[in-house]
Amino acid sequence: MYSHLDEETRSRAVGAALGNEPFDLILTGGTVVDVGTGELRSADVGLVGPMVASVHPTGTRTDAADSFDCADRFIAPGFIDMHVHFESSMLTPGGYAEVVCPRGTTTVFIDPHELANIAGVEGVRYAVEASRGLPVRFVVQAPSCVPPLPGLELSGHDLHAADIAEMLSWDEVGGLAEVMDMGGVLTRDTRMVEIVAAGHESGKLVSGHAAGLTGPALQAYLSAGIFSDHEVFAHIDAMEKLRAGMTVELRGAFDFVLPLLVEELAQLPEFPTHLIAATDDLFALTLLEEGGIDDLLRRLIRYGLPPVRALRVATYNAAYRLQRTDLGQVAAGRRADMVVLSSLEDVVVDDVFFDGRRVAHGGAMLEPVTEAPSSPPLDTIQLPAMSPEDFVYRLPGIADGKHRLRVVEGVVLTDWGEAEVEVVNGIVAIPDGYLLNVVVHRHGRIPATPVAGLLGGWGHWTGAVATTLSHDTHNLAVFGRDPSDMAVAANAVIAARGGVAVARDGEVVSILELPVAGILSPLPATEVARLQGEVGAAAEAIGLPPGPLTQPLFSVMLMSLACLTGPHVTDIGVVDGTLGQLVDDLVLA
Repeated sequence: MYSHLDEETRSRAVGAALGNEPFDLILTGGTVVDVGTGELRSADVGLVGPMVASVHPTGTRTDAADSFDCADRFIAPGFIDMHVHFESSMLTPGGYAEVVCPRGTTTVFIDPHELANIAGVEGVRYAVEASRGLPVRFVVQAPSCVPPLPGLELSGHDLHAADIAEMLSWDEVGGLAEVMDMGGVLTRDTRMVEIVAAGHESGKLVSGHAAGLTGPALQAYLSAGIFSDHEVFAHIDAMEKLRAGMTVELRGAFDFVLPLLVEELAQLPEFPTHLIAATDDLFALTLLEEGGIDDLLRRLIRYGLPPVRALRVATYNAAYRLQRTDLGQVAAGRRADMVVLSSLEDVVVDDVFFDGRRVAHGGAMLEPVTEAPSSPPLDTIQLPAMSPEDFVYRLPGIADGKHRLRVVEGVVLTDWGEAEVEVVNGIVAIPDGYLLNVVVHRHGRIPATPVAGLLGGWGHWTGAVATTLSHDTHNLAVFGRDPSDMAVAANAVIAARGGVAVARDGEVVSILELPVAGILSPLPATEVARLQGEVGAAAEAIGLPPGPLTQPLFSVMLMSLACLTGPHVTDIGVVDGTLGQLVDDLVLA
């Protein structure tokens, strides 16, 4: 987790700070953003190798091998993203670094549990290996919940305490990733107790997932030794968690949370150190067009948070949580991860320095991004070709007549609803305004038997979408009304070794192939983003609603999340995430 600076570099830095030898580089004429004190100070910054050796009055030192003019600009620490699943970008580690680095992100605290759900410990090893030597510091977490909710879904692997302890022993691993099995934590399930204990025994961070927890349940979750959460869906939720002492990893995914939270923060006598910045899940398209951490900071500032405080959330506070005293400030002895901004209010990143090297300018990398040698998981789709018959909805034991069913109502944030359906010769006619959601286990651990449920609130569709990027277990999820279209879309992604496909009138109209673990593309970020845009547009053209998230296409990818409250369709059955139960009979009396 912590790559210490060598003593030779420190000795050179001490000499340079004292004026006994020159700096390697001086950043001159800029205004340093002091995220520790909240001040803006005119100062020059002297670098030696990968570290800051001195922050001193402007113009007092000129002895350096090179200089970089920062006149009329601001020098701030590089941004730290404290909770991210880079797999949601659909990029490999190198592609992800190439996108986020020019926008100012220099460190990411990643949870590769998407890869772990597919390829187990070896999936995490791939993330570690491929991210070495990149111009963004990847601090990896050991996925804690693979699968997230045993008994309600099945992924490619089951990870237990011994697997977690092995990953936590790796130098690149900085902690235990979000503990999603909240029920297991609160009921003291043996598996989860042992996994969390492995995190504690490692001496590394333990991260949480406390969706919907409040009152005694939240206090109990904290008492289990889990001290962070990113699952914030309302400003009052964020404030309760901050007041409880929980580190809130603030996302931009639900924009409506931000303005009210900023108002609440303005009323506090002290600004909380345990509020930090995170992106969680963002497409390459979103990262390129809108940004990641930089976009979150812009919005916080627009909603009234003072710019230096906004930057503090993504720098000083984040480094404090990460337990990295070498990051998060432009100060002597820290690593020279810095951004040069031409506007604080608009968070306009002109230049990015990583470990003392200028690596990006004007939104683009200055040097090629090359991944280290690794063994990516390929050929992970263990499914035969499917037929339209696999996407015909039947109710066990019911041949004919009208019946009322329990249905999944809503997009991502779901609740139970009801619908009347007509059954003819055992086949359910999908009512107007409803979709069929079919999920099929794709990891080869159980028979690939389609599981189906009706979705309400998704509008009228004229085609189908199939995806093997289906959080968190990444089974094949198919959405539509017409069995033929659903089979065409499903077979397209099976043939591609994974991906997202849209079908209409019996033909594939758009596809994004994701052959790495069925969720990532080795293509350049710009090409992946283009394909994401095309597939998203095709899905919207057949009826995909806007949804609550940045990219509407995310809606189909998150509908199998059993760890969220409400009902969802998984490869095991239709489940109630609130109660943590399988729902065996959907027919209402």
